[in-house]
Amino acid sequence: MRNDIPCFTATHATLDGIDIAYETGGVGPPLLLLHGFPQTRAMWAEVAPRLAQDFTVICPDLRGYGESGKPNGVDSYSFREMARDQVALMRHLGHDSFHLAGHDRGGRTAHRMALDAPQAVRTLTVMDIVPTHLLLSDLTYKVAKAYYHWFFLAQPEPFPESMIAANPEAYYESCLLSFGKATLADFNPAQLAAYRAAWADPACRRAMCDDYRAAIEVDFHLDAADLGRRVPCPALVLYGADGAMARAYDVPATWADRLADMTARAIPGGHFFVDQSPQQTADALRAFLIA
Repeated sequence: MRNDIPCFTATHATLDGIDIAYETGGVGPPLLLLHGFPQTRAMWAEVAPRLAQDFTVICPDLRGYGESGKPNGVDSYSFREMARDQVALMRHLGHDSFHLAGHDRGGRTAHRMALDAPQAVRTLTVMDIVPTHLLLSDLTYKVAKAYYHWFFLAQPEPFPESMIAANPEAYYESCLLSFGKATLADFNPAQLAAYRAAWADPACRRAMCDDYRAAIEVDFHLDAADLGRRVPCPALVLYGADGAMARAYDVPATWADRLADMTARAIPGGHFFVDQSPQQTADALRAFLIA
């Protein structure tokens, strides 16, 4: 989060042995915002203050990312484990139920949380993703080309970690630019600095690879067991109008049999539309949450 936003306070909590770094600010109903790959909680720097006018906004680093703990083992990085962290964090802060929104890996964590702990999730927003099981079980060449990193990062340790170590900044910046219509100018310099600090940490790079290993080795099977289940709470699907997912899928249609009460909206930009169109993102979230 940007240091020039005084209303947000950075701290951390140790929950079930995992240290979770987070920032919180604002007044109102609780709203948990979860970032994705290869970012940190800094991705919400342009959105969270806009929402803090109406909500108590909590922005954590997912386990393995940013300043949060980085346990060992692929099983530690399933979306189920990431979701448990965040439910524990919100209970630690006194919120037994809350609004929930996630982008990319954060969106997948949010979907799993809404399935595993439906009593905690008042509303669900997923941003620029299609369901994990669908992406992996019905893979097209267009998606495989755009999202090759799913399969590169999932290779056994230490192959991808060693390749990335040659130039982490170049690799992760290529990820920021290749998943949709984006340039480095779309990302706030302070936010980029936070990402680069995370990318420089070998433990963070290993954890991000384990995140993708877990998606294939663990999450795919968890999701297969839950096919046919619908998240019962009101849900919003946001996606980048110019992103790879919008080009490859009818994004709302991919969620139609997984969300019982769904609204969908395209936002100008690519996969990282949150960075490219923060005002439109905040407005879409607020309209959904206050309706």
